[in-house]
Amino acid sequence: MKGGLWNQKVDSIQKGTKSAKRALRRISGRENRWMSDVNHQISKTLVKQYGEGTLFALEDLTGVSFAEETLSKRNTKGRKDLKTWSFFQLEQHLTYKAHAAGSEVMKFDAAYTSQRCPKCGRIRKENRRHMQHEYACDCYGYRSNDDRVGAMNIQVLGTLYISGDTNPRFGPRKTN
Repeated sequence: MKGGLWNQKVDSIQKGTKSAKRALRRISGRENRWMSDVNHQISKTLVKQYGEGTLFALEDLTGVSFAEETLSKRNTKGRKDLKTWSFFQLEQHLTYKAHAAGSEVMKFDAAYTSQRCPKCGRIRKENRRHMQHEYACDCYGYRSNDDRVGAMNIQVLGTLYISGDTNPRFGPRKTN
C-alpha cells in the first residue's frame, strides 16, 4: 500500500493541509541549507585555488529576472524564489573569503558580453542565438556557447580593469 500512502501525501499537499505546509517548509529549509553549502564550497575552492592578489570578475546580476512565461506559471513565492536565487549569496561568500585572502571581487556590467566575439571584438546582436544557446561570429567564424562567450568577455573586462581602465565596458561610450 506504499503507492496509496504516497497518493494521500500528494493529495494533502495539493489541498494545502497544515501537515503538507509543514513538510514543504522542512524540504525548503533542507534545499536552502544545501545550496548555501554548495555556494560556500565553490567560493572556498576558488579563493584557495587562485590565492592572494586575484581579481575575481563577476557579472553584475543586480535585477536579473527569468523569462516571464516561466515565472507566470508559478505562484508568487515561487517567482520570488527564482528571482532571488543564490547568485547574491555566492557573491557574498566569495567577497568575504577573497578579502580575507587578500584578493578582490569586481562586478562588471553584462551589456554586450554575450553579443561580442571574444576573438575579434565585433559586437552584433544577431550573432547570438538565444534558443540554441549559441554564439556564432559572422565575421571571424568563432562558435561557442553564448554563456561561455559572456564569461570570456567578463574576463576581458577584468583584464581591462587591472590594466588601468577604471570603467571597462563594451559597446558605445558616451562622450561629454
